[in-house]
Amino acid sequence: MPLHPALAQIDLVVFDKDGTLISFEAMWAGWARRLGARLETATRRPVAGDVFAAIGFDPVGDRVLPGGPLAIDTMAAIEERIASVIRRWCPSVPAARRALAEAWFEPDPVDLAVPLADLGEIFGALRAGGKAIAVATTDNRESTEATLAALRLAPEVATILCGDDDGPTKPAPGAFVAICERVGIEVRRSAMVGDTPADLRMARQAGAGLAVGVLSGVGGAVDLTPDADLVVASVGALLVD
Repeated sequence: MPLHPALAQIDLVVFDKDGTLISFEAMWAGWARRLGARLETATRRPVAGDVFAAIGFDPVGDRVLPGGPLAIDTMAAIEERIASVIRRWCPSVPAARRALAEAWFEPDPVDLAVPLADLGEIFGALRAGGKAIAVATTDNRESTEATLAALRLAPEVATILCGDDDGPTKPAPGAFVAICERVGIEVRRSAMVGDTPADLRMARQAGAGLAVGVLSGVGGAVDLTPDADLVVASVGALLVD
C-alpha cells in the first residue's frame, strides 16, 4: 500500500512507542492499578488514590491523563513521584523506601505489547519508500529493545532514544534533534508521530517537517489538533488505499 501523501517530503519518521505503536492501556493502566494495590499492601495504608493522582491515572475512567506524568515522564521520574507520595504516608524515610522497593515492578515489555496496527507492513512500506525509522520513548532502553525485538521491528529501526539514555530525552526538543543527527537526516525532513501533545510540541519546537497525532493513545483530537499538522486514527493511516 502507498504511503500517506503527507510523508512525501519526509525522509525520517520518528515514532513514539506506547499509545502509538502499541496499546498504552494494555501496557500501563493495569500496571498502575496493580502497583497501587501492591503499595497499599506494603504500606498498610490507603495510598493508591494519592499515587494515581501523582502519576496522572484516572481509576474511575480507567485512563491515563494526556499531560500527566505517566503519559510523558521517564520511569525514573515516575518512581520518584511515587516515592514522594509514600514518604508522606510512612512514619520514616527508611520505611517508605522499604515499602516502595517491596511493591515496585515494571510492566512486561513483551507480553503486554499489543500492536495498534500491522506494524510490520507499515515499517516495511516506509523502508521501501526510502524512509528511515526511529523510536523516541520515555520508557527504559531495556524494555524498549525487548518490545521491538518481540514485534520483529528492531531490524527496521535506525535508532531509538529512551528515557534512561544520556543526554536530552523526550519531550525535550533537543531529543528530536539528536535523533535526526544520529540518522544523518535534516530535522525539517523528519516527522514525529505520537499520541500526546508533548510529542507534537517537541517536534514543533525542534523544527520538524511534520507532526502527526494519533488517536490510538491517551490524547484526543482536542488535545492533539493545536500542535499537529495531521491527526489520524492510528499509525495504520500512514498507509492509504
